[in-house]
Amino acid sequence: MTLPALGWQGLVVLATFGISLLIATYCTYAERVIAAFLQDRVGPDRAGPFGLLQPLADAVKLFTKEEFFPAGANRALFVFGPCLAMITALMSSAVIPFGGFLQFGDTQIHLQGIEINVGMLYVFGIVSLGVYGIMIGGWASNNKFSLLGAIRAASQNISYELAMGLALIAVLMMSGTLSLREITLQQTHVGGGWHLSDIFTWNVFKQPLGFVIFIVCAFAETNRTPFDLPECETELIGGYHTEYSSMKMGLYLFAEYVNVFVATAVMSVLYFGGFNYPFQYEFLDFLTNKTSLSADWAHNIFVLMGVVAMFAKIFTGIFFFMWVRWTLPRFRYDQLMRLGWTILIPLAIFNILLTGGLITFGVIQ
Repeated sequence: MTLPALGWQGLVVLATFGISLLIATYCTYAERVIAAFLQDRVGPDRAGPFGLLQPLADAVKLFTKEEFFPAGANRALFVFGPCLAMITALMSSAVIPFGGFLQFGDTQIHLQGIEINVGMLYVFGIVSLGVYGIMIGGWASNNKFSLLGAIRAASQNISYELAMGLALIAVLMMSGTLSLREITLQQTHVGGGWHLSDIFTWNVFKQPLGFVIFIVCAFAETNRTPFDLPECETELIGGYHTEYSSMKMGLYLFAEYVNVFVATAVMSVLYFGGFNYPFQYEFLDFLTNKTSLSADWAHNIFVLMGVVAMFAKIFTGIFFFMWVRWTLPRFRYDQLMRLGWTILIPLAIFNILLTGGLITFGVIQ
């Protein structure tokens, strides 16, 4: 009995959610290890070899801590806020293409949870809903510092979503589609010979200014340093999650890391070719003609190498996020808003006009 195509895609969606949670869990470990390396000190080394079980110890601690509800808090919304933040973070990963399709006889398994022709619009819509989890949690806590953090998060997200959206318009002008899979496939170089020109089809070489705008906005959207004003400890104690404890606190923390994972995945798809990698079709030709592998297995190994390339790009992006956190100081709030409204948005509009001119005169396609 074979599983129908819809069933396979359902399993892919569940696997995507599981991988997102696993990566978010071990991002906490990576954050500590990278921080220790950059600060020349010892990182986690107690729980398991090299501290590899530290995330599991943290999860057990969060699950077993006492449940706490502040006096005067709206209990239903107090619980709903972190749940919404985590749900929206996971939902945004469902449309990311992590690879091509695996072939098993007549069965094809696409390594993308949901393929829709408005995938980029879907991601933006879900990410925009994520701020409601922060707003609801901050307001329901009945704490002035939590409310201030939630208001900061909302105004920050609105400000930087505009610049990010404008930066992506330039990519959409070149690609002519909102489908993340189509944008990825358009960055594929098809041609003979072993050369590095494969990577020059990536959009980062066609949209360097748009990429810089996108990555700055991604830091702000995920509330990462130097844009972590919503949870600024020196001013707001802990920001919107000041009153949270146990796993409700954990959901907010894990949602932030899932958002970092999604942001780097989207960045890899839009600007770094997604699951494409140099010499990929030469590699497929080698597997097909120079080995004894069947056509299906040659194709599957080729696709799995693309998955490895995709995650290598994602992990490089996550490392960059963590490196910046332990390198740059936090902005003042007026500096943050000025950067978004008076610098990034005008630059993004200029980038749209420049891209339109280059497309008109045939410089880029």
